[in-house]
Amino acid sequence: MYLNPYGADAVNLAASLANRRPASAAELADRCRAAGLAVDGPATTADLRRTAAALDAWEEVVDAADDEERAELLNRILAAAAAYPRMTNHAGSGWHLHYRDAGQPLGDVLHALFAVGTALHLSGRGMHRLRRCEVAECTTIFADTSRTGRQRYCSQRCANRDAVRRHRARTAR
Repeated sequence: MYLNPYGADAVNLAASLANRRPASAAELADRCRAAGLAVDGPATTADLRRTAAALDAWEEVVDAADDEERAELLNRILAAAAAYPRMTNHAGSGWHLHYRDAGQPLGDVLHALFAVGTALHLSGRGMHRLRRCEVAECTTIFADTSRTGRQRYCSQRCANRDAVRRHRARTAR
């Protein structure tokens, strides 16, 4: 997966995995590949555990009460990331920047990718652009990649559901 200047691909992968946690190492690897991440070796149960821990910490960033807390939590995750940025041409896909060491386990790669991608996304687009859906019964996490930065819902379905609810509440009076 190429890390774009705003971190959208990495933060969207983190949201996808957090919203529907992989049940197996094979599923984790398959979903990472589907998102465009080059998975170098077989995923293991240790990778699955490491990814779950990284997602737990990442969800704390999502649910932070304010920008300062969000930055503090994200800085802790960044400090714990073992990978450093490096140029690579793995799989002959062209030279690009990766936040992984050669031969690093998938769980550690994802930890670094989530941390750096989220930091780039929030610092480049705004600290408010990572959240949960505003529909009360929906807990889905999403990264706001909209042009205006005012996305409130995880999907059009939830936006429509909330609009219908508001309309019915107004007309019931």
